Amino acid sequence: MANTKEKAKIKEQTRSLLHRFNRKRSNLIPTLQKVQEELGYLPREAMLEVARFLDIPDIDVYGVVTFYNQFRLNPPGKHSIRVCLGTACHMKGGYITLDAWKRRLNIDRGQTTADREFDLDTVACVGCCVMAPVTVVDDKPEGQVEPTKVDGILLSFEQEKKKRGKKKR
Repeated sequence: MANTKEKAKIKEQTRSLLHRFNRKRSNLIPTLQKVQEELGYLPREAMLEVARFLDIPDIDVYGVVTFYNQFRLNPPGKHSIRVCLGTACHMKGGYITLDAWKRRLNIDRGQTTADREFDLDTVACVGCCVMAPVTVVDDKPEGQVEPTKVDGILLSFEQEKKKRGKKKR
């Protein structure tokens, strides 16, 4: 949840982008795309600013944002986790892999961890069917990802974080 200072910054950033667009309803999607490109997601404050700018009801903006899966309502994590649920991955346990990620990260698909370290989502197919089930971690496909491999991937992130912490001292 954004505090008052963060909300004000979001409003300011959003307003600075809006001048690039005409105040036509037909600019709703391009405007939202630009705001998300800048902020990484579409927080409530940004959607309200867009609605005011285009002089349309807030609910219409929210309806478009929730209809199209290109839009994010949660901030992206530092690390992106995408679980493939295409046919091959589904048959080889993609949903089991997804459940493992959800349990380990304590979030659901479409959410971001509280520390903003990870975000979790699903994809229809990544084209690596021979490696099923596949999870794409920061744009790198990981094959045969079963629950124990989920633990290994997370452990490697923890170890890397510890290394960075030691180098800063």
